[in-house]
Amino acid sequence: MDNNQNGFTLIEILVTLAILSIGLLGMAALTIEIIRNNAQSKAYTEATILAQDKLEEIKRIGYGYNRSDPEVIGRFTRRPFPSAENNPEDGMKEVAVRVSWNSIGGRSHSVELKTLLAAE
Repeated sequence: MDNNQNGFTLIEILVTLAILSIGLLGMAALTIEIIRNNAQSKAYTEATILAQDKLEEIKRIGYGYNRSDPEVIGRFTRRPFPSAENNPEDGMKEVAVRVSWNSIGGRSHSVELKTLLAAE
């Protein structure tokens, strides 16, 4: 009688499936983290663009800009901060724009850009 059988045993197949499952679960977790990080990067980019747009608007208006009312744009809140303090010299003032939002997990994020305006 010949005991030389070809093929795989059930144990070999189960071990292979277990190893493959662990690897695929790891890949799925990695994919979810990549998607989450891409969404966060997109939000930071959108917030930076909103802040830059507001700074450009403030620069067009010039030194006399003094409004600080918040604007809600989608899930973002944009607020300018014209400052009477922290001015480097007479005839100049610092203006900051902060854009804030909450992520899907409820964490608060913000981007703040600053510029200097000179009196004309």
